[in-house]
Amino acid sequence: GSMTAMTVFFPLDTARLRLQVDEKRKSKTTPAVLLEIIKEEGLLAPYRGWFPVISSLCCSNFVYFYTFNSLKTLWVKGQHSTTGKDLVLGVVAGVVNVLLTTPLWVVNTRLKLQGAKFRNEDIVPTNYKGIIDAFHQIIRDEGVLALWNGTFPSLLLVFNPAIQFMFYEGFKRKLLKKQQQLTSLDAFVIGAIAKAVATTLTYPLQTVQSILRFGRHRLNPENRTLGSLRNVLYLLQQRVRRFGLMGLYKGLEAKLLQTVLTAALMFLVYEKLTAATFTVMGLKHSRR
Repeated sequence: GSMTAMTVFFPLDTARLRLQVDEKRKSKTTPAVLLEIIKEEGLLAPYRGWFPVISSLCCSNFVYFYTFNSLKTLWVKGQHSTTGKDLVLGVVAGVVNVLLTTPLWVVNTRLKLQGAKFRNEDIVPTNYKGIIDAFHQIIRDEGVLALWNGTFPSLLLVFNPAIQFMFYEGFKRKLLKKQQQLTSLDAFVIGAIAKAVATTLTYPLQTVQSILRFGRHRLNPENRTLGSLRNVLYLLQQRVRRFGLMGLYKGLEAKLLQTVLTAALMFLVYEKLTAATFTVMGLKHSRR
């Protein structure tokens, strides 16, 4: 479900990442940014980095969904789930996911932005031959810990899927009290609403996360490459000082379009595959 959704809406994520990392880019709307990228870098540029992103997404969602559902099975044990329990389980699953998969996301962020025509002259270009070479160069030039750049905001961002699942499961339970099962439209709509709420609440941290994962900016006038934890507040303050509070939400339009549509399609496919799997196994799908 995640692979299908991310592939369909991948160009939106490309536009979002450019706006977050290259703060001097003047184009503000998603269509304008995408047209600019295609004109300057080619027709396939919006899909640059698709494979490493999909690979990371597969690993990340497997870890998250497996941890979430395993913990839910152990904790609930035949009882009715609650919103509070869903939130706690979402946070724990998110922490496990961040600690295990952050290196993959650091590498795919670098690869996705490689070859981009930046407006910010303080960005140091990269020259990676692929995923393995990116890992090798980052460890050699920046140290092993550089693979966990952005871990601090990422840990705070575990509340994003936690909030998403809390709202999704809450809406789902309310609907299932009135009807036997979710329709395709139900899954799509509540998935979209849940993700929109989570994304809007946590977007400033997502901006900092992207910058730290990319890690190719330099702090002026010291001309030092950005680190991770100690610079989170610095990045937030600089963003507000230069662009105002709205600077923290640069690229939100593209992010909302991408994440809401992706989450909605993902949950739609997720529910259909889950129902089909239980049918094939000859089991009754639990509605808890």
